[in-house]
Amino acid sequence: MDTPALQRALVEQKLDGWLLYDFHGQNPTALTALGLDGHMLTRRWFYLVPARGEPQLLVHAIELGSFPAGVPGRRRAYTSWQSLQAALGELLALLPPSPTVAMEYFPGAAIPYLSRVDAGTLEVIRGLGARVVSSAELVQHFLCRWTAAQVESHRSALTAIDAAKDAAFARIGELLRRGTEPTESGIQRFLTDRFAEAGLECDHAPIVAVNGHAGDPHYEPSDQAPTGIRKGDLVLIDLWARRTGPDDVYADITWVAFCGDRPAAKLERIFRVAADGRDAGLASLERAHAEQRTLQGWQVDRTVRDSIAAQGFGERFIHRTGHSIGVHVHGDGANLDDLETHDTRPLVPGLAFSIEPGIYLPDEGMGVRTEIDVVLLADGPRVFSRIQQELVRIPV
Repeated sequence: MDTPALQRALVEQKLDGWLLYDFHGQNPTALTALGLDGHMLTRRWFYLVPARGEPQLLVHAIELGSFPAGVPGRRRAYTSWQSLQAALGELLALLPPSPTVAMEYFPGAAIPYLSRVDAGTLEVIRGLGARVVSSAELVQHFLCRWTAAQVESHRSALTAIDAAKDAAFARIGELLRRGTEPTESGIQRFLTDRFAEAGLECDHAPIVAVNGHAGDPHYEPSDQAPTGIRKGDLVLIDLWARRTGPDDVYADITWVAFCGDRPAAKLERIFRVAADGRDAGLASLERAHAEQRTLQGWQVDRTVRDSIAAQGFGERFIHRTGHSIGVHVHGDGANLDDLETHDTRPLVPGLAFSIEPGIYLPDEGMGVRTEIDVVLLADGPRVFSRIQQELVRIPV
């Protein structure tokens, strides 16, 4: 983090400090903020960035050396729970009386991505006289906005996963024309092999879902119960990956195909309804930029959801419209969500997120999802991939 810029923001927001806390990785936001991913830390630690003055690190004595040398500020150690309590009091005493500090907390846990600090720790901090408010705006501003280099890493990853997806659809058609039945898990391995060849990594293998399996948004193919892909089948592929640099960010897309040239009318209809909702969400962002308005995450979700509901499929769109994207495929920035949460965070330049409405009819043996990534640049929202406008027809 840029400490001087962060301290200016704290002053502007009338905050006395940002108090980062973690225990055993329960607050990945704090780990990201200090670049601690992969470091062995098994005890409680606190890191205070005051609005004025030197940052302060409080860590157990046996883990003082586990923090990277590049983390700025004075280092303090504790050993016992009593010395931890006393040291926390000393930290907060560096701030004005009855200070207001930001932590990874959100009132009512309304946004789980910002509800990382346990209730007991909040009780301790409040018991020491501090008022705790959410760090949501600080997290979004300092940890979630992409640099120009990250935008380029996204474009590079997007090009590679788009090519892998096209190759997977072509592979399905090739095998079917030979009289060989591909499987979901086989095509999944085909995709991960393409990722490896392109120098990409992912936190989970892609989704390859056939027919009714596409009606399950988080379906996982299995070698233990393999499902074949046949002529006349619907195939959904959801794939995400990133380059391997520490600051490289993800690309995440979903496309839907049909093995043949005559998909069922119902399948074509639900794809069109989902695609129209997706496009309505993107158009709302473009209009807001042209009119110099800043939307909140829930507003884009509502636009997409209302479009789909107007066509009679609102009850079959069972997840939020989109998620924040960063160095993790699900980032800490604003989500497009007025269903699972009511996300009021502003969609400001530098953020990136998916738009991925789906309509799920597992009882009818089908489901669709169509996903694009949007990057908010100074000159407006940008989508760096192709946008699917009709079902892919796989020649069989």
